[in-house]
Amino acid sequence: MNQRALPLAGVKVVELGQLLAGPFAGTLLAYFGAEVIKVEPPGGDPIRGWRTLDDTGTSFWWRSLGRNKRSVTLDLKSDAGRELAARLIDDSDVLIENFRPGTLEKWGLGPERFKDSNPGLIYTRISGYGQDGPYADKPGYASVCEGIGGLRYVNGFPGERPVRPNLSLGDTVAGLHAALGIAMALLERHNSHQGQVVDVALFESVFNLLEAVIPEFDGAGEIRQPAGSTVTGIVPTNTYRCADGKYVIIGGNGDSIFKRLMVTAERADLAEDPRLAKNPGRVGNEAEIDGAIEAWCATLPSAEVLEKLEANRVPCGPIYSAADMMADPHFQARGLFQQVEINGAPLKIPAIMPRLGGTPGGTRWPGGDAGGDTESVARGELGLSEEEFQRLKAQGVFGA
Repeated sequence: MNQRALPLAGVKVVELGQLLAGPFAGTLLAYFGAEVIKVEPPGGDPIRGWRTLDDTGTSFWWRSLGRNKRSVTLDLKSDAGRELAARLIDDSDVLIENFRPGTLEKWGLGPERFKDSNPGLIYTRISGYGQDGPYADKPGYASVCEGIGGLRYVNGFPGERPVRPNLSLGDTVAGLHAALGIAMALLERHNSHQGQVVDVALFESVFNLLEAVIPEFDGAGEIRQPAGSTVTGIVPTNTYRCADGKYVIIGGNGDSIFKRLMVTAERADLAEDPRLAKNPGRVGNEAEIDGAIEAWCATLPSAEVLEKLEANRVPCGPIYSAADMMADPHFQARGLFQQVEINGAPLKIPAIMPRLGGTPGGTRWPGGDAGGDTESVARGELGLSEEEFQRLKAQGVFGA
């Protein structure tokens, strides 16, 4: 039986992005078979030095984010560097960039530059506020865009400072949107044989997560407020402290599930209370219901709480750390960790979802050294002679 090719096999991508949003989109595409050339500034993408570093001074994060990519260092502030980048883009199906709007136009690398030379190019742009509109020129990191995009407003406890998860969620969600936009544009290109610009804004990416927030405001004048560890309008769904000090999450908001939950929590009276038979009635008595569940959880260790609830088919679960996840047999069975080698030492990095039954993606190699593929790309894709390569290298076009 012939092995099926990966979904994006043969798709050539040039990634000009730095840090997270653009590179994460490139990582997703590379995982499912795209040929990604990452163009980095001399010295490499700054994210190589972020957070916890290995004994080579390289971020562990980079080993995951840079997987399956070939790295080329180019000085895009030089004429020669920009010309080489243009040649790579001319030979590509997809460009990913996340500079501030107008930067690539200033460098002569905007979409118009490739309209005739590469009409099928999917030109993907990721920025804080999009390529047009009154805020387009503002700098927009994920933290700021999570705020203006509405995500931060609904997070935290009422009357307290809005909180953020300890992750750059806005960047990652924007990267997902970019990958989705690229996939749709590639599909459309089969019919039109034309490329297009994919415009992804960080604030719009988190705006896309807001569920009913906008129609509830426009239709009923309601402004969704932060709700702490629960969610507005659905009861019960909350986090409860157990006798061992650990927290569990319980979602008993289905009508039949609620009854099973309350029987398990030794409150059959609430299970049969007609006031609580439907969600609107439970919303009006949230404090009473949460108090009963909290009181029951406080009498038992978390493992026993979960065991009893699972026996009665009540959705529940622990709150996992990285250590918990790596020790859990379900994570192992689902193949959520992939092992790579860094200078002979093993390192586990996360697999990337979704899992495709016939053409699953994979990690072919971890993120390598900055510019590690510069010469092979220069001599191969760019067709430079040895003399040309050495001359440009001496001029600093490829970095020190």
